[in-house]
Amino acid sequence: MGVFTFESETTSPVPPSRLFKALVLDAHNLVPKIAPQAVKHAELVEGDGGPGSIKKITFGEGSEYKYMKHLVDALDTNSLVYNYTIIEGDVLGDGLEKISYETKIVASTDGGSVLKRSSKYHTKGDHKINEEHAKEANEKASVLIKVIEGYLLANPDTYN
Repeated sequence: MGVFTFESETTSPVPPSRLFKALVLDAHNLVPKIAPQAVKHAELVEGDGGPGSIKKITFGEGSEYKYMKHLVDALDTNSLVYNYTIIEGDVLGDGLEKISYETKIVASTDGGSVLKRSSKYHTKGDHKINEEHAKEANEKASVLIKVIEGYLLANPDTYN
């Protein structure tokens, strides 16, 4: 098994706690409403949403994937940290055991946020990661973050 790590940062004019509430704490409700082409349905399969919980995401009609399940590894509302691991679904394909994500939202100097993300692809056997595929996945996540950001900017009274 190999582990391939990718890092990224995304900036946002939205303050950290507000972005965290929308992007992490209520994403299962918000994303299907504002981006149904990306996520058709999200549900809590096991647990209360905290560490140890399992969430199932059913992707929208235009997605190349059907679903994924992820395990919540860490959720810290004070430090604005959310870590989870994709443990099941066609996102993993034949060559991946799991994909772990570490996300932290920090304040930027202009009153907005910096979203710091690390993804670790855990492969089966000697399977190699296609870096272009990993970059595409990161770009899709960045687009979704911008959709959520746009919603928050258009609705300044939500998630305060």
